[in-house]
Amino acid sequence: MALLPNRGRLQRIATLGLPIMVGMLSQSLLNLIDAAMVGSLGSQALAGVGLGSYANFMAVALVMGLGAGVQAMVARRQGEGNTAQAAAPLNEGLLIAMLIALPLTLLCWTQADTIIHLLADDPAVVSIGASYFQWRILAIAAVGCNFAFRGYWNGIHRAGMYLQILIIMHLANVLISYGLIFGRFGLPELGAEGSGLGTAIAMLLGSALYFIITWQAGREHGFLRARPHWQGIRAMLRLATPNSLQQFFFASGITMLFWIIAQIGTDELAIAHVLVNLALFLILPGVGLGMAATTLVSHSLGAGKPDEAYRWGWDVARIAVLSLFVMGIPFWLAPHLVLGVFTQDAQLIALGEWPLRITGIGMGLDATALVLTQALLGAGASRTVMGVNLGSQWLIFLPCAYLVGPVLGGGLLAVWLLQSIYRCLTSVIFAVMWRRRSWINIKL
Repeated sequence: MALLPNRGRLQRIATLGLPIMVGMLSQSLLNLIDAAMVGSLGSQALAGVGLGSYANFMAVALVMGLGAGVQAMVARRQGEGNTAQAAAPLNEGLLIAMLIALPLTLLCWTQADTIIHLLADDPAVVSIGASYFQWRILAIAAVGCNFAFRGYWNGIHRAGMYLQILIIMHLANVLISYGLIFGRFGLPELGAEGSGLGTAIAMLLGSALYFIITWQAGREHGFLRARPHWQGIRAMLRLATPNSLQQFFFASGITMLFWIIAQIGTDELAIAHVLVNLALFLILPGVGLGMAATTLVSHSLGAGKPDEAYRWGWDVARIAVLSLFVMGIPFWLAPHLVLGVFTQDAQLIALGEWPLRITGIGMGLDATALVLTQALLGAGASRTVMGVNLGSQWLIFLPCAYLVGPVLGGGLLAVWLLQSIYRCLTSVIFAVMWRRRSWINIKL
């Protein structure tokens, strides 16, 4: 088997996947810039924002599944030739996003202190984390809508629109957050919590841009031309709910991981926030390629070409393995230089050196899971994906991480090494599942 697909298939993957991949990479860069700005305020600020970020991740995860659901259904309609109803899944996704987000926002806003206090005991860390969390959760509805819009534009093979809006959002986020953190541009100086407010404002701006552009270009596909039908809503819930629950429990697992690391120490918690954002620098482009596989697989199945769908999964996975391996090289060759961008504390850099090396090496092995997870979602196998991811994370990794970290004293390094092993295991499982092709006959 060749290292890469033939030129024609590579070009098609690049046309669809490169804008998504660049968009995901820009998200990673935004996370890193955010961490660098907050890192200048000290380890407690970095730890507090880390806890607030992952508590927010838990909340927004409940609407994140709408992105994959909308994308898979839109691509399937396109493959069937039913372009006049291509935006119907978007209408249903937007309605579901609002119905979930409004009560969830109220709950999280009123219980922010309690939620963050469950994750850490340091009063300064809890205070910063709770304030940051409150600002971030104001954008839950915007996040849900943005994921639904992204699914629509990716599903009709116009991922470039997603990239353009995402870049505008990120630029706004950096400027507004910088102004609010340090009191620049006439804005109030809010410190670490200003980062949360800046991100929320950028998310709302993105939703407004998506709505205006889709109103102009998506009406011919049925955008807001009719009320969502119960049958379509039920189909969307059937596809999106397992993915949203998977995202929620995955986010809960990441938050639990931070709680485990908090039992080791505040310094470990602070550098873990940087390490996770650096890992996302590799993970999110891999997920972006996987989202290209979602569209290619679902479109091929809609056109009645299951063998073509099977080939797309492997082709995208091969590209992802090579890409993430190359991107991870600086992490294991020069970890001190990379970590030095975010903190000048020699102790924190020493704590993060080997975990970052493990991240750089392990991401190439994780790429298969990142792509085939999304490919299986494109085929409609969302329940199976949820079962594998949650089982490996909650039944294997997290109990073992608690055992080797706080209980046996293995520290941050042992926990990070265990995480890399667990992700390699999921890559093997998803590769076997894809090879068996039991997903071919799933109807959407």
